[in-house]
Amino acid sequence: MTTLSYAPRLAEAQPVGRTVGGRYRLRSQLGRGGMGTVWLADDELLGRPVAIKQVTFEVGRTARARALDEARAGASVNSPGTVRILDLVRDGEQPWIVMEALSGRTLAATVKRDGPLPVERVRQIGLRLLDALEAVHRAGIVHRDVKPANIQLGADGRVVLIDFGIAWSPTATAEELDDGFEGGGPAWESSAVFEGSPAFVSPEQLHGAPPEPESDLFSLGATLFAAVEGRSPFDRGDLFATVLAVTEATPTPFRNAGPLAPVITGLLEADPARRWTIEQARAALLAMAPLAVPPLATYPGLD
Repeated sequence: MTTLSYAPRLAEAQPVGRTVGGRYRLRSQLGRGGMGTVWLADDELLGRPVAIKQVTFEVGRTARARALDEARAGASVNSPGTVRILDLVRDGEQPWIVMEALSGRTLAATVKRDGPLPVERVRQIGLRLLDALEAVHRAGIVHRDVKPANIQLGADGRVVLIDFGIAWSPTATAEELDDGFEGGGPAWESSAVFEGSPAFVSPEQLHGAPPEPESDLFSLGATLFAAVEGRSPFDRGDLFATVLAVTEATPTPFRNAGPLAPVITGLLEADPARRWTIEQARAALLAMAPLAVPPLATYPGLD
């Protein structure tokens, strides 16, 4: 049976068996973050498992607007490397985003359980994520939260970028829909409330610059570093020290990266204008001689 593992399973926060939107029956909680809670649910109309996110960023209009923005951002991307958005429903005043059910576990959970991943496996993951980000950026979206906890490694070999909760698009429009959902606006406003994970964001994000695709590539570099080294390149165990390490682009020295080191270094370039592009990173990863390890779909422990 297909299972979901967007994040480590937490204690139930609502009764199992509740039906959302007259259709989606909650089965178990999969994870919880600052923007909401993700549940495994049964779509009783079509008879299939789904993941359903209870958006709890704030009550009232803000939660509805953020739910609509997240659902639209995810739905605008057509790629096997991003999670598919299936529906957006209201249950009372609460918005819920319905997504495809994914097997496996997150990259963060995999590294926590297994330790640093083999270079070849990380190379394969990197190539899949470059394809996903290319599709995201082609759709005019900046994900803004690329990190190991938002990368799902499927038992079928898929590598899926999930959670568009803080994604940004300059084409977003403010509007009222007939179903009562309210959209966000296109203007970028730097906020004193930081959104994202400090150890995986780009220096320009910390400086309050408008979101750009280059920022996602810096986060990808930090993610690949964490995958092959088993730790974040910038996490210093203290928020101030971590932010300082990011803003100065001073990653922890490599120990395991080997031939991946030049690619990761290029992606972690502090200056967005000098940072490696998707094309440069893809060419370098493809030029690496594949190592004799199993493909992604055959790794144990992903079911």
